[in-house]
Amino acid sequence: MKWLYILLSLVGGMLAGLQAPINGSLGKKIGSLEGAFTSFFVGTLFLTFVALFFGKGQLVQLLQVPKWNLLGGLLGAAFVTITIISVPKVGAAAAILAAIVGQLVISMVIDHFGLFGVPKIPMNMNRLFGLLFMLAALFFIYRGNAAS
Repeated sequence: MKWLYILLSLVGGMLAGLQAPINGSLGKKIGSLEGAFTSFFVGTLFLTFVALFFGKGQLVQLLQVPKWNLLGGLLGAAFVTITIISVPKVGAAAAILAAIVGQLVISMVIDHFGLFGVPKIPMNMNRLFGLLFMLAALFFIYRGNAAS
């Protein structure tokens, strides 16, 4: 059953890969910050509808969560803004791969120490080699940009 979550995450990554050039194009036309705002505004409208009709009605619990839990939206906004700025300069593949490598680095630290309530998964050679291969992929993908 866990493979289903891997597949779901793969689809989520594909959506982020689509989002990056779409937002990059929007940002070139209306401005980077304006593009990020528009992207989040449209997303907020969509999620408002979904939460109202399909949510569990637990939004009132928002007042009970630790305040640091609210940083996710801020981090997401920063990520989208950075992507909007980066994609037109280095291309979708290099920008997304760099973002994925950044996500892997911080995720491995989080796993290793079991931060934020995730299961503790110690760093090992397999994980380290996986990260090194991703860094090599970033090098070759980015270098491929320079060759064009």
